Amino acid sequence: MRVFLNPGHAPNGNPDPGACGFGLRECDVAKNVADLVAGYLTAAGVEVVGSLQSDSLREVVSASNRADADVFISVHCNACNGSANGTEVWHFYESGAGEKLAQCIQNQIVDALGTVDRGVKGAKPGVNGLYVLSNTDAVAVLVELAFIDHAGDAELLRSHQDEFARAIARGVTDYEGEC
Repeated sequence: MRVFLNPGHAPNGNPDPGACGFGLRECDVAKNVADLVAGYLTAAGVEVVGSLQSDSLREVVSASNRADADVFISVHCNACNGSANGTEVWHFYESGAGEKLAQCIQNQIVDALGTVDRGVKGAKPGVNGLYVLSNTDAVAVLVELAFIDHAGDAELLRSHQDEFARAIARGVTDYEGEC
């Protein structure tokens, strides 16, 4: 299996750091977690064929497609109103394989970190579509680790990045083994 990773938002936060809260920036958390995921996947014998953090979604999708990835994982932090919390994983709404991968990753994060299970969600173009999910050739998911603007979730994002990364990597290997 060939995996391509996409830490969400711009490198070093310029021009867009993504969501922010409690002294954390989404771009930094996503990059740290994705880098850790790459290490765990490699150690598990899964080939990581690329990792790109960019504000250009076209560039990200093109890089994944050029790398001939089987699996595409975009890593993000959610934000809402300071009271919402939990983990959710998005997939392209018509992809059964994407839904399966999303569920494997969702289960691992919720079980390992005890985050609120906000469920697996299908993204449909023109409704709630996410560009990277509908334009990559690979089975694609977008992982919303937790809410960066919620005090409890922000603490998990600050102090448990390694556990998030391990959970994502386990979700991928679960998927590979047909979780």
